[in-house]
Amino acid sequence: MNAFSRRGACPALSAPMQTGDGLLVRLNPVAGGLTPKALIGLCESALRHGNGIMEVTARGNLQIRGLTAESARLLAAEVDALGIVVRSGVPVETGPLAGIDPQEIEDPRPVAEWIRAAIEEAGLTPRLGPKVSVVVDGGGQLTMDAVTADVRVSAVRATARVQWSVSVAGDARNARPLATVDADAARDIAVGALRMVAEKGREAHTRDLTDRQLASLAGWHSFAPPSVLPDISPTRGEIDLSPSVSPIGKVAPSVGVASRTPPAQLPISPLVGEMSGRTEGGAVEHLRSPIVLFDLASTHALGIGLPFGSMPAQFLIELATAASKLGTTEIRLAPGRALLFLGLSASACDSLQASAAALGFVTSPADPRTRIAACPGAPACASGRIATRAIAETIASGSADLFDPSLTLHISGCAKGCAHPGPAALTIVGDENGAGLVVGGTAKALPAGYRPGYDAARGVTGILAAVRAQRHQGETVAACLTWLGAAGIAELYRRN
Repeated sequence: MNAFSRRGACPALSAPMQTGDGLLVRLNPVAGGLTPKALIGLCESALRHGNGIMEVTARGNLQIRGLTAESARLLAAEVDALGIVVRSGVPVETGPLAGIDPQEIEDPRPVAEWIRAAIEEAGLTPRLGPKVSVVVDGGGQLTMDAVTADVRVSAVRATARVQWSVSVAGDARNARPLATVDADAARDIAVGALRMVAEKGREAHTRDLTDRQLASLAGWHSFAPPSVLPDISPTRGEIDLSPSVSPIGKVAPSVGVASRTPPAQLPISPLVGEMSGRTEGGAVEHLRSPIVLFDLASTHALGIGLPFGSMPAQFLIELATAASKLGTTEIRLAPGRALLFLGLSASACDSLQASAAALGFVTSPADPRTRIAACPGAPACASGRIATRAIAETIASGSADLFDPSLTLHISGCAKGCAHPGPAALTIVGDENGAGLVVGGTAKALPAGYRPGYDAARGVTGILAAVRAQRHQGETVAACLTWLGAAGIAELYRRN
């Protein structure tokens, strides 16, 4: 059984997850991307074996929905036949332009591979919970700054050479910095932090580490020998600076890519109803949208988004076919529920963008659908109480002019808030009373008002209409909502 199966809560090929519309699997290709032919083959498999809905998650993973236990095994075999190798184990993520961005400070892939190898060498995968993750960011045009992680390792320019900043528990804006060191020390600190987390149990994260533990992580590299993993005390989880433990300099970077569980051993995750954001932890607002044109060394990459992260497989087949004809060499998954099409000329990007728009994809960072987080909701999720995607589409089409960068809208099928774990300006959440409105909070908060689920879009449209009529010149939507106040907003939601 591979690392995903041992962890038991990620809907990988080896452990599909039960949802309201059948089983779900999540794929993260080892190669970083797919050829157009491979993506077309994957979509065809989804049509044969699932419900034909494809998703790209907030963290840039691909999901296939509507499977059965038998069809999930058939899908896994076909993925294997397509030559698509998927990652397993603790997620160690790099950006979608890693290694090909001319503006990158440093290629993060070698450091990421060293960390993966060290995690496997230390036997940490089965001891860490399914939401524990690492980000290794080389900088450049499309960073991983907005993606939350337990450990962040980010390239920074130093006077003589590139160094790596290590921080924990958050995104680039709120993670706690530990140290800025060379690549070897960064790797050791990252794995040392994960060892401490493992000592606290599978529910733990780096946010649970004590100040003393974090201080020891920040300081140990100043006097410890290179390429030595810090040991963990079984009593307090503190670092033992003994140089005799787990020398990771001997681990080849290629070590640690676990093989997939054979189809015959395919288990099913018991987390009924849990959806894409549950084990990913979501992603906060991106500093730069992936839905733009990126200049590479001699070609371009075009970012195209999936509305609310979801699209029928047939539409993806049509888009990938058009992309292949235009010269696309690779399609990479990007955080922010997007795809990057690589190897294109400027004119080919224009043609592909037009094709994508005609198919209903998101082709502009200003598209109001990029400001709305919507989980699958009912009927796709067993926990969903409202038809989230239909509500989101209605709001986006009717109030597009009001979705400025200040506005965040979350439509959640239930109080778990999978699509957007953090607070939003406005949150609509389904429960036994209908569609509740939360102002400036998360889906878990107590709603300030209710209306029937089928009529939720009209309530939000009423709020936005009031904003349109009453906000001052130059005022953002969020600022207007602030002075309207939670009580006033709730009243607008109820009465419209």
